[in-house]
Amino acid sequence: MKIDILAIGVHPDDIELSCSGTLLKHIQQGYSVGLLDLTQGELGTRGTPKLRLEEAETARMMMGAHFRLNLGMADGFFEVSKENKLSIVQVLRTYQPTIVLANALRDRHIDHGRAAQLIHDACFLSGLQKIATSDDSGRPQERWRPKAVYHYIQDYHLPPDFVVDISEVMEQKIALIQAFHSQFYNPDSRELETPLTGSDFFEFIKARAKEYGRPAGFSYAEGFQVQRTIGVRNLLNLV
Repeated sequence: MKIDILAIGVHPDDIELSCSGTLLKHIQQGYSVGLLDLTQGELGTRGTPKLRLEEAETARMMMGAHFRLNLGMADGFFEVSKENKLSIVQVLRTYQPTIVLANALRDRHIDHGRAAQLIHDACFLSGLQKIATSDDSGRPQERWRPKAVYHYIQDYHLPPDFVVDISEVMEQKIALIQAFHSQFYNPDSRELETPLTGSDFFEFIKARAKEYGRPAGFSYAEGFQVQRTIGVRNLLNLV
């Protein structure tokens, strides 16, 4: 299955928090989307790996993504290693995404920036002919390099290189985040509190989206950064 967009997150809720509005917009426009989580988020203060996988699948179905995979890397301790790069390369060559969305280039959580580098490296290596990988059936895979890697913005307030209008799907984005009920505000929970579990957390999510949207004339937006120059073929396609 070839897809248009592959969104990758190091933790099961990274995608929903940071770029799910963008994914919803593109799914509504007829583009195909796949999701890839690098870890099970097993070091998270709340929940369990099993529960987080169940929540992730619920969010996938709500979003309408074609698939969601989990590579089972070590939360907090995964490395930018050959083995981990090749695991991502195998997924890239299987689904051949045109665009990859990846973790923030730098962030409060130590995993996010490291995952950004890992994903960036894997996207480059996936295009090299002399790197051999096989699919799950043992058949050799053809090389494939996405046309672009865009890094979504997470906890740190970083200046976006561009923003995507998510005004029409803001409430759907909030619902996707709430699918991870173990991780966010739940007045009935007896687990430890975290920066994500306060009753005002969703107000913060909306306020951040308002801030990114305002300069572009959008009610709500998600911000992205790039490590390369963005090319434009038609000025009239820019807002």
